[in-house]
Amino acid sequence: MGKCSNNLVGILNFVTTLLSIPIIIAGIWLSKQAGTECERWLEKPVIAVGVFLLVVSIAGLIGACYRVTWLLWVYLLVMFLLIVLLFAFTVFAFVVTNKGAGEALSGKGYREYRLGDYSNWLQKRVDGSTWDRISSCLQAGKLCSRFGDQYVHDTVDKFYSEELSPLQSGCCKPSNECGFTYKGPTNWVRAGNATHSNPDCNAWNNDPNMLCYNCQSCKAGMLENIKTDWKKVAIVNVVFLIFLIIVYSIGCCAFRNNRMENHYPKY
Repeated sequence: MGKCSNNLVGILNFVTTLLSIPIIIAGIWLSKQAGTECERWLEKPVIAVGVFLLVVSIAGLIGACYRVTWLLWVYLLVMFLLIVLLFAFTVFAFVVTNKGAGEALSGKGYREYRLGDYSNWLQKRVDGSTWDRISSCLQAGKLCSRFGDQYVHDTVDKFYSEELSPLQSGCCKPSNECGFTYKGPTNWVRAGNATHSNPDCNAWNNDPNMLCYNCQSCKAGMLENIKTDWKKVAIVNVVFLIFLIIVYSIGCCAFRNNRMENHYPKY
C-alpha cells in the first residue's frame, strides 16, 4: 500500500504539473492581449495560481518518487493549509451570496435589482473608486452599446418582454418605477417634472457614455452576476475539496511510507 501511495501521489502531481504550464501561459497571454483594465487585472491572479500549482506539484512529485521525506512534509503542509483556506472560502461564499434576488415585474420579461437587497460585504465591494474602475470596464466592453444594437428595432411591448441580463437591466435602462417613456433601448423620455424617491431616476442620462452606469441598480446588477458566479465556484470548490482530501490522505500514506523506509532501510 505504501509503495502504491507514493506512485499515486507521483502520478497526480505529474498531471498537475502539466496542467499548471498552460495556466501560466494563459496568464502571460492575457497580459499581452489585454486592452482594458477589466482584462488586465486577471493576468496576475492567473499567473500566480499557475506558478503555485507548478511549485507545489514539483515538491509533491519529487517527495513521493524520490522518497524525499522533508519535501513531502512541506507538500502535505501546503495541501493542508489549502484545504483549510478552500473550506473557509466556500463557507464564506455561501454566506455572503445568501441574500439578494431580482424583483419580478408584472408584464415584464426581465427583473430589476436593488443594491440594498445584497449583503453589506458585497455592497462595500462596489463603493467609491472600485466602482469607478468597474464602470469604466463596462463602458470599455461596450455593454450598453451592444445592448442598444441588439434591441434597436424592438417596439415598447416587445422590449418589455425581453429577458435581459442583470447588467443590461441595471445599467442600460432606467428603473421601471421612474415611469419614463420608451423611445429606444437606451433612449427614454422623462415624465415632465415628476419627482421620484428612487435616486436612479435622476442619475439616468441618455448620453451613451452615462446611461445608468452610476445607478444603484447597475451596482446591483453587477452583484447579481458576482453572486451567481460565486455560487457556481462554491459548488465546484466542494468537489475540489473532496478531491484534495483524497489526495492529502494518499500523500499522508506516502509520507508514512517514506519515514518507515528511512527508519528501516533495506540493505
